[in-house]
Amino acid sequence: MTHTATAQIDEAGTGNAANAARGTTSADGAATRSPRVNFARAAPKAFKALIGFDAAAREGLDPALVELVQIRSSQLNKCAYCLHMHTSDARKAGESEERLHMVAVWEEAAHFFTAKERAALALTEAVTLVARGGVPEEVYERAARHFEEAELARLLALIFTINTWNRLALSTGKVPGTDER
Repeated sequence: MTHTATAQIDEAGTGNAANAARGTTSADGAATRSPRVNFARAAPKAFKALIGFDAAAREGLDPALVELVQIRSSQLNKCAYCLHMHTSDARKAGESEERLHMVAVWEEAAHFFTAKERAALALTEAVTLVARGGVPEEVYERAARHFEEAELARLLALIFTINTWNRLALSTGKVPGTDER
């Protein structure tokens, strides 16, 4: 049996199709998802600003490092859309399957990554999980030993942008495997 939520009436007194679609289940009991906002189309200035911020953050950073940071943040945020995109991009750029499989357990598989990459991954985790206790001084100092000031600032900006992209993809219901760039 298919259950459909009753259409809600908005303040103008008209039925809201998006609200009507919420809360539906299919015949087999699986939840269905209503279409969500197309952020790029609905907020083009904000979207373009984010693209510009992302491009500025990447400037001068090693492309392999960029993908590792984006993969780790996407893992921590459980963003399958971005994880699929960045592992695909890393493969296309020549990243090994071995290293890709080890990103989630980089501390236990330290020999797969350089000291600089490990410092960046530690900083990525601290910034991504900032609500769990901030960015520990040791983690920050470790990154500062491997990155000059301007490069460290761009690394931080990269971490900020991937966290924003993850939240955008999760909030708007992006489907993994449908790279919409």
